[in-house]
Amino acid sequence: MRAFKQLMLCSAGLSGICGLGAASPALAQEQPDAVSANEANVIIVQARRRDEDVQDVPAVIDTVTADEIGKLNLRDFREVSTLAPGLQLDTNANGIGGNAKMRGVNFDVNASGNNPTVEFYMNDAPITAGIVLQQMYDIGQIEVQRGPQGTLRGRASPSGSITVTTKKPDLYSLGGMVDMTANDIGTQNIKGALNIPVIEGIAAIRAAGVWDENEVDRVRSIYTNRDPWARTRSGRISALVTPTDWLRFEGMYQRLDRDQRSYDQIASFSEVNPDALPSPVTISSKDRLSNYESPRLIKQVFDVYNWRAEASGWGQRLIYQGQYYTQKIHSTENFDKGNFFPGDVNQITDTRSTSKSHEIRLQNEERLFDMVDYVVGFFDSRNKPHTDLTNPTMIGVPLSATSGLLARVVQTPITSQGKTHEQSIFGNLTVHIGDATEISGGVRHIDYQDESQLIVGPVTVANNAQKAKEWIYSGSIKHNFTPDLMIYAATGSSWRPGINVVGDFNIAPSALERSFLQLPAETSKSYEIGLKSTLLDGRMRFNLTGYHQKFKNYPYRVPGSGVFYVNTVAIRDGSGAVTGIAQQVNNFNFAGAVPVEVNGVEGDVSFDIMPGWNLNASASYSLGKIKGGTVPCNDLDGDGVPDATTTAPSLAELQAAVGADNIAACNVSQRASFMAPFSATVQSEYAFPAFGGTDAYLRGLMTYTGKSQGDPGNAWDDVSDYALVNLFAGLRADDGAWEIGLYAKNIFDTTKTLTRTTPLFTSYQRPISATATTAATYTSTYTGVTVTAPREFGINVRYAFGSR
Repeated sequence: MRAFKQLMLCSAGLSGICGLGAASPALAQEQPDAVSANEANVIIVQARRRDEDVQDVPAVIDTVTADEIGKLNLRDFREVSTLAPGLQLDTNANGIGGNAKMRGVNFDVNASGNNPTVEFYMNDAPITAGIVLQQMYDIGQIEVQRGPQGTLRGRASPSGSITVTTKKPDLYSLGGMVDMTANDIGTQNIKGALNIPVIEGIAAIRAAGVWDENEVDRVRSIYTNRDPWARTRSGRISALVTPTDWLRFEGMYQRLDRDQRSYDQIASFSEVNPDALPSPVTISSKDRLSNYESPRLIKQVFDVYNWRAEASGWGQRLIYQGQYYTQKIHSTENFDKGNFFPGDVNQITDTRSTSKSHEIRLQNEERLFDMVDYVVGFFDSRNKPHTDLTNPTMIGVPLSATSGLLARVVQTPITSQGKTHEQSIFGNLTVHIGDATEISGGVRHIDYQDESQLIVGPVTVANNAQKAKEWIYSGSIKHNFTPDLMIYAATGSSWRPGINVVGDFNIAPSALERSFLQLPAETSKSYEIGLKSTLLDGRMRFNLTGYHQKFKNYPYRVPGSGVFYVNTVAIRDGSGAVTGIAQQVNNFNFAGAVPVEVNGVEGDVSFDIMPGWNLNASASYSLGKIKGGTVPCNDLDGDGVPDATTTAPSLAELQAAVGADNIAACNVSQRASFMAPFSATVQSEYAFPAFGGTDAYLRGLMTYTGKSQGDPGNAWDDVSDYALVNLFAGLRADDGAWEIGLYAKNIFDTTKTLTRTTPLFTSYQRPISATATTAATYTSTYTGVTVTAPREFGINVRYAFGSR
């Protein structure tokens, strides 16, 4: 992301604002160490563990500063994707985990466990996306780096990494800030921070926090007037101690507490399929309505402890980075998705997990032999996830073709537990040949262990343990043909452990079914070539990159409503004793290990048109395709091609199609990601002096998303192209001490259906005798949908003093 006119230097983490990115504008607040005007367009990043101009790094890096977060009123971390084309950030509806998708492949935390395709870091330590994808406050810098990662720090990730750096205490100046936002759709957001030098030049603390209340996605129930609602409260305290000029200690504690009630959005199937039966109440995607009778409830509590120590001497630096965090999540999910019975039948999920990591690395501060930079280190990470849930089986009788009477619900206790342990050694070497050429390479050796169990009732249905030792590598070569033109080529590999997909609780799974739940390890190789150029005496920059990546055993997870399978459940009496077993139709997002090839192009351009006026644009095209992979599918006609389903099959129909396998499999060559292949963002700001030491500004942000196609087995979830436009206007003090702004997000109120499931259904057991039941299925006339965020008009007021 681009700089407008100012920049702070980021040296050894002393500054909270550590650089400006490569694809869109960012204004850094003035500080005593700000660069001079002739260096204003230098963009400093820490992608290779040392301060570098982004134009000198042979990689694609987008960076968002604290000032840009404020300028564009980014409150939810997921909005970062509006500034990084080709990046999609989501949180799971059940509140458990989050997903980052980039460079042509999907990722789902429920399918891919603890090793994502895009790794998240907080203050240089790996952290789960579910903690990061929340409210943003007191952030110094966000770096989005694309391509395989892992030879410089942390863990291997094939598609990229996102690094979040919180603001650090200032050792010399008292300061603080407050930032308040309110809009017309129920949002109230207050952020603040206070910096206190305890011993000038030696020790300081910084306290920051956020309080946010909003109406989530504004989806309401047709049965109740109770509004959707979410409240987030979070606080962070940081400390910095530098007892000598060669020793430095940092520490941070953050707690985030979030409560939410929401409703899953639906729409009439007839909205897209004219042959569908009419709904009892016709609902459009634009209506933002749900047929939930009670809300989905989510409670999240995250505690993060992060610490760091650095020692410098003889031109070298030794760094230790540690982190420990806990997650406590409680959520409910309605299993009567077809709304066949009165009321909602909920699955209750409680997740508790702990994670800790340690990394120690040694790197040079002064170049060895005037030509060599190096980083070597050791990494250790341990995770202990634990989930308890109650899985409901509904027993009832139909009263009509569209409603039933619920007799009772059998709740099966289920536990998913285990632990993972990863250790690795890594090293990276960069050799500078003269002033124009550089060769860099790195390796990491990974030692991974996983112990996990899935317990359904009293039975352990899956006992999964794996051990693996693997090497990954990275390499690049670059040459500066002129001081303003650099060409580079890069390659890298990645590895992720085999995964255990959680969510199928069948007590009698088939061998084929298990193969879609327990997947082998994934490997990938990437090749990239690019150029970076600076034109017009630094007023323009143009960067362009092309890449090719191949995956083996990529965990492709079926999107949308998943696939139908024969599920065996235990039937219990009122005392909980098992009186028999029954089979029913269920659906789940199984995964298959498949070969994938991705080809893409990424580019950005920025131009200082005139003093005070900047224009910046960036774009991404990425197309990932499965090449002859076996995937779970709906294939009721047995032709080996995924069906376009319009209704849930009966148990007899499904059994006739899948036999003892419980599930169907198809060999496919199709897209691997359901994001739009092409996306772009354009933003501009014009600022001019107003009166009495103030500046007026106008700025705009447009994000364009090209046409995309969703699940090949769902003919109704394709998305046409669309654009969202945000506008901002206001006044600010020319020294940055205060600002008052008005804004409009999605100003044209563009409503686009982003995802659409196949028709929702309810599977239940119908009693046929005192001790026996038979399976039944009801398919509704509604589908599950998600849509773009609603339009909002708001006001933002900020005030800062001192070190801020």
